Amino acid sequence: MKSNVLVINGHPDDRSFCAALSDAYREGAAGNRATVKTIDLGRIDFVPILKFGYRQRIELEPPLLEAQELIRWADHLVFVYPTWWGTMPALLKGFVDRVFLPGFAFKYRENSVLWDKLLKGKTARLIVTSDTPSWYNRIFYKRAGHLVMQRNILKFCGITPVKITEIGPVKSSTLERRDQWLTEVRRLGERLA
Repeated sequence: MKSNVLVINGHPDDRSFCAALSDAYREGAAGNRATVKTIDLGRIDFVPILKFGYRQRIELEPPLLEAQELIRWADHLVFVYPTWWGTMPALLKGFVDRVFLPGFAFKYRENSVLWDKLLKGKTARLIVTSDTPSWYNRIFYKRAGHLVMQRNILKFCGITPVKITEIGPVKSSTLERRDQWLTEVRRLGERLA
């Protein structure tokens, strides 16, 4: 049972459709007696770059320390974000760079190409909006942006399975279609999927 759910809205605009999707998932999960907490990246203040890479550690701002605690707490992580230039927004990438650090999310083994996955036991759902049709993204772009988040970030840290829900094209959608997507995402939350 995935009883502790963390919903992370990776869209910088807290009035975006991604914000509405985040709320819909939260409502659905809360209706299933899950404990749901949220992080809205557009509302927290942090520097989204690793100024020195991993050469020199930069102290985490309080919202990022709290984010690490929430990620530790969560059984199920839900990332809601748009596809921009084939991948996640810079703000979400900066959040990942600053929060999913060595020693927290993974740990390289000494004298080895292998690493320890420190976030094992957690699952995730990506809810990704796009203006590109899903079939086009799959055939021509090979779902590259999704794979970065799913395989190169979350699975690298031990989070599995990572399921993906694609929503789009959003730009040309009707209000009726957007309401249908909100209902679908609310149902995902109800099933904690």
